[in-house]
Amino acid sequence: MRSIIVKRLFIATILVAQLMPNLAISQNLFTLDNYRIPLNQKSAIIGKVHRPSNNIEKSAKVNYSIIIDTANIFRINNNGEIMLRRGVSLTPGEPFRYSVTISIKEKRGDKRVEIKEIELVKDEFLKNMVVAHRGAWKESIAPQNSILALKNAMKIGCSWSEFDLWMSADGVPVCNHDPSIKGHMVESSPASLLTSVELAPGEYLPTLEQYIKCAMEQNKTGLVVEIKPSGISPERTLELTDKVVKMTHDLKAQAWVSYISFSYECLERVLELDPLAKTAYLGSNKSVEDISSSGMWGVDFNISLFKKDPLLVSKAKERGLTVNVWTVNLKEDLNTMIDMGADFITTNEPELLFKILKERENK
Repeated sequence: MRSIIVKRLFIATILVAQLMPNLAISQNLFTLDNYRIPLNQKSAIIGKVHRPSNNIEKSAKVNYSIIIDTANIFRINNNGEIMLRRGVSLTPGEPFRYSVTISIKEKRGDKRVEIKEIELVKDEFLKNMVVAHRGAWKESIAPQNSILALKNAMKIGCSWSEFDLWMSADGVPVCNHDPSIKGHMVESSPASLLTSVELAPGEYLPTLEQYIKCAMEQNKTGLVVEIKPSGISPERTLELTDKVVKMTHDLKAQAWVSYISFSYECLERVLELDPLAKTAYLGSNKSVEDISSSGMWGVDFNISLFKKDPLLVSKAKERGLTVNVWTVNLKEDLNTMIDMGADFITTNEPELLFKILKERENK
């Protein structure tokens, strides 16, 4: 069986190599509306291809094909829907990641082709409302935004773990909440200096790449990436945004990553690059209507806005938006947001929120 898979991979790789010299391959590649594979469903539909209009015109008739599928369990139809082969279903457990290479090609005309390698992931992601703010750090005394805090969030079963990003002076996205770390301004310091900062014994300031790769070792907890607006220039915010989206795609981490920011322009850029990315706005100067019309996934407002307008949750959900609230730490406030029907609660007290949810379940 192994030899058959290796042979198929070799043949498909040769095919791609043969296509490359003759066809223009765009760097702005297509995306899917979902990368998570439903479990225990035969022939399950997974996601649909989104074609960027600047590469192949929307009106052009195209052929979709899967050119590399080492597991030999996927297919794609004429509408660009990726699904499991007829009669195939997946169950929980290892392996949970599947690499697939897809192409779309015009039936007529210039015969341009889009090729993209993606990673499809078994959907064992947790569906609770708990979002660990900067990871789960408080009870474990782990440094905030550290790899250890992320691992703790995974360990206790959070559906998402939030973390913050700045860009170093030499263009590397690094994980830190404040503009500075131990006397070093992040945006004016090289990555080599920043990543040498010891947050705790044996725990150093991580890069975005390290954070994503750690999350991709499992398929239970997703990442909420907060892109910090640059203190130097709006252009630098967009440069960081471009790097974050590119790295997410380069690492094939779309199944894990969602994006938030106080910069509305940052999130608009995310959607320009990946129109199907999960995005939510943190600021208070945009209405539910504004956010909905922008194509964003949800709102991620401070709890003060929900206290001011108790109907805010229902207003957002009526427009198809997910609702997250930050940063909720008091038991009374946690209960209030649960009662309001929030989808997610970002908290420094994930253990407390789990305790409250369990108590409610047992009543």
